[in-house]
Amino acid sequence: MARIKHIAIRTGDVEKTAEFYKAAFGLKQVGLGQNGIYLTDGHLNIAILKFQPGENGEPLRLGIDHVGFQVDDVDATVARINGLGGKPLTDRAEVHRTDPSRPQSYYEIKCLGPDEQVIDVSNAGWVGAD
Repeated sequence: MARIKHIAIRTGDVEKTAEFYKAAFGLKQVGLGQNGIYLTDGHLNIAILKFQPGENGEPLRLGIDHVGFQVDDVDATVARINGLGGKPLTDRAEVHRTDPSRPQSYYEIKCLGPDEQVIDVSNAGWVGAD
């Protein structure tokens, strides 16, 4: 069974939003990236990302942007997504980690699900997610 290990939230003020989640829920900061701050509860990675306009000038909404699933077999999962009418949006995207206890990089594939929800699929997970 796939595990939800990553949620990305878009905001206009990354620092303020990250501080809110740290203070309200005791989350710990585990990463700082070009587009955001990464928090964890020890099981789940929560990315607080800077609001950015979408493709073709379309605005993105604030709030939950996408959900990431950690799976055993990325290729088989992407094939199932395709078979259910979804589609991959990216090829394997290498992501470099800052957590020294985990490999320096891993990949994820962004897919489009029903109603055009964006879903990340990875076999290695996200920093701070066990």
